[in-house]
Amino acid sequence: MRNFDLTPLYRASVGFDRLADVMDRALSADVSAPTYPPYNIEKTGEDAYRISIAVAGFAPEDLNVEVRDGAVIVSARKAEEDDTRTYLHRGIATRAFERKFTLADHVRVDGASHADGMLHIDLVREIPEALKPRRIEIAKSIPKVEKLDS
Repeated sequence: MRNFDLTPLYRASVGFDRLADVMDRALSADVSAPTYPPYNIEKTGEDAYRISIAVAGFAPEDLNVEVRDGAVIVSARKAEEDDTRTYLHRGIATRAFERKFTLADHVRVDGASHADGMLHIDLVREIPEALKPRRIEIAKSIPKVEKLDS
């Protein structure tokens, strides 16, 4: 695999630090990145997104969703149970985890819900009024009338 040096990007640009950091993390990500728990990211509207995470075995009180430093951080820790059950096969993992999803500028968390073993986090992109395209009216010029000297 190739290693990309993003140093020229840092020294030749101003204000792109976050983009460069995201690219650096993506390019240097370990191939053995965690795959637990499985998740989907979907686009649900023009400016709306949803992260769905399979959290079978976790109750809403076992889950924590927070926004910090431009990222959504989802973590879970199963409360210690005094379990007297004997499992012949235990395929539903309830081990602790932490997942981090980096948010683009102007994307905010709209809410979260837990249903049917899935945690859904709704996101919305809100572009500030100052950054939205706007039409500039072109003023009509009034022809100059020259005064005649008498």
